[in-house]
Amino acid sequence: MRARGPAALLIAWALHDVEEAVMFPSTCERLAERTGLPWPRMDGRQSWVAVGLMGTLVAFACRRRHRTGGRSRLYRAVTAGLEGHVATHLLASAAQRSYTAGVATAFPVMLPGALVARHELRRAGIPLRTRDSLLGAAILIPAALACHALARLTPVRGAAPAGRG
Repeated sequence: MRARGPAALLIAWALHDVEEAVMFPSTCERLAERTGLPWPRMDGRQSWVAVGLMGTLVAFACRRRHRTGGRSRLYRAVTAGLEGHVATHLLASAAQRSYTAGVATAFPVMLPGALVARHELRRAGIPLRTRDSLLGAAILIPAALACHALARLTPVRGAAPAGRG
């Protein structure tokens, strides 16, 4: 089986997440201002750490595709999950009635990459199923939250280190 799917998925994810990483701090700032809550704030460095951590998972899943010929549950889940991730961007922007990080590249970049991977699996006789989408959400949502939580352990620029006045 030719393996264009993992490359298309990983490249699309990387291009999409560059936009997310660059724009996430301003999206978080707007959310913090609208809600009055300080915890959504994230600086640029933290945003890049979160993207890098998630990229490790996406790259590992794409590598699993090569090792299993497309039968990897992780690869299938990540493929389906990233395809569904497009909708989360559109819904987030609709809910906030404004641009949110990642929405500009979700449909024109992320979706085609995920569809290339999906179609490759289908042509190989191992199409994605509903359970792949459910597993994708079950993996990617907690992974994204964990990546953002871990990234927040990186001190915000200009903030005094803990324990110093």
